[in-house]
Amino acid sequence: MSVWERLEAFVLRAARAEAPTATERVVQGLLTLGSVSYGGLVRARNAGYNTGLLRTRRLGCRVVCVGNLTVGGTGKTPTVLALAAAATAAGLRVCIMLRGYGRQRSGVQVVSDGQRIQRDWRDAGDEAVLLAQRLRGVPVVVGENRVAAGRLIVERFGPQVIFLDDGFQHRRLHRDADLVLVDATDPFGGGRLLPRGRLREQMAGLRRAQAILLTRADQGRDTEGIRRRVECVAPGRPMGRGIFRPVALRELATGCGRRMPEIRGKRVLAVSGIANPDSFHQMVKQSGAVLVGSLVYHDHHAFTEEDRGRMGEAARLREAEWIVTTDKDAVRLEARLPEGCPVMAMEIALEIIEGAEALEAALGVPVKVCRG
Repeated sequence: MSVWERLEAFVLRAARAEAPTATERVVQGLLTLGSVSYGGLVRARNAGYNTGLLRTRRLGCRVVCVGNLTVGGTGKTPTVLALAAAATAAGLRVCIMLRGYGRQRSGVQVVSDGQRIQRDWRDAGDEAVLLAQRLRGVPVVVGENRVAAGRLIVERFGPQVIFLDDGFQHRRLHRDADLVLVDATDPFGGGRLLPRGRLREQMAGLRRAQAILLTRADQGRDTEGIRRRVECVAPGRPMGRGIFRPVALRELATGCGRRMPEIRGKRVLAVSGIANPDSFHQMVKQSGAVLVGSLVYHDHHAFTEEDRGRMGEAARLREAEWIVTTDKDAVRLEARLPEGCPVMAMEIALEIIEGAEALEAALGVPVKVCRG
């Protein structure tokens, strides 16, 4: 773990501490001051767009955004995968646009033209490469400037629909519909704005959404309570419920696919560098595996030779038969595979279990998702 990752972990622990030490109380005070300042800036910026003082830019096609109110881990990427696949199956020309978080190269980049992947995860970000791998035939473009990225997409690919992954707070680009995800396992980010909590903006932002999807609805403790609170904040918005199901396994060394039933009874070491590792661990156990241990890294972690050795040693000590990782982590892990234990990537898919027709009507795109 790097110095910055250790510092971030300490700050997160201090922010969440219910019985803080003296040092943690100081950290909490500083974070609260930061939240007040941050909240003022967010309100001023939103007011600018709400009143028309700040202009939005339109593209020559339909734009559907999949976003959230909290930082990380709500399931945006598998949701975009599902929506883009459904729209493509319906005969629509589809493109995907995202910022490309964690990449080392700036500017607008074509990750895939729909036929060939042109950038690796270092240049494009792991999420963009994953989307390009899973959606052959669908162009994927990254760029901090979503307006510039969108104009390039329209000019080069002529899509009927652009799916914007993680852009709910990026209001400079006009969207025809916003789908906001609320994670049932941590719906409101501790109720505090960044950096004290995990909210990017106040919950009133839900009123800008055309539809809301409660994700990980099978893992939340009080989904009806979450629904009632959302309805109080944003009355009348259609709200669906979705779950993420593991649908396939892929052995990274060979690229060979495995059927999900093969994991049952296997002694598994889980390895992940994502925002919500607990949900992944639960999914591994629900698949019938025996979870003998886990290695958890920072979100978007770039795996090193040291990590490779650590994984191999942990698998040996725990007598693991497989190492299992997420499909997003697999993008960054394939060049650092440990020896002595097969590494499997678990592919997941979104399943809408309630409200698909209402979401489809609100978003203006197909959202019917086949069960895995």
